[in-house]
Amino acid sequence: MDVVLAIAVYISSVNLLGLILMGIDKYKAKKRTFRIPEATLFTVAIFGGSLGTTLGMFLFRHKTRHWYFLYGMPLIMMIQAAIIYFLYHSPIEFLFL
Repeated sequence: MDVVLAIAVYISSVNLLGLILMGIDKYKAKKRTFRIPEATLFTVAIFGGSLGTTLGMFLFRHKTRHWYFLYGMPLIMMIQAAIIYFLYHSPIEFLFL
């Protein structure tokens, strides 16, 4: 498996995980059972799942009243996009890009 495919599988998996965790947390909130900690949701977003958690936030209408989710998740996603952009356009040549 080449590096680009491995990165694509990782990013897809962690975003799917973020989406699923938001759905599970919304379900648990409705049932008033033990919830997924907010730190876990942010950790998944920071490790590459920001798109999935943001989509899950709006798809399930979950955590949209919390300003730190409403602005934090898209901010993490923009920072990650900027890092990818600058790595791709860097004067340093990366073998896998």
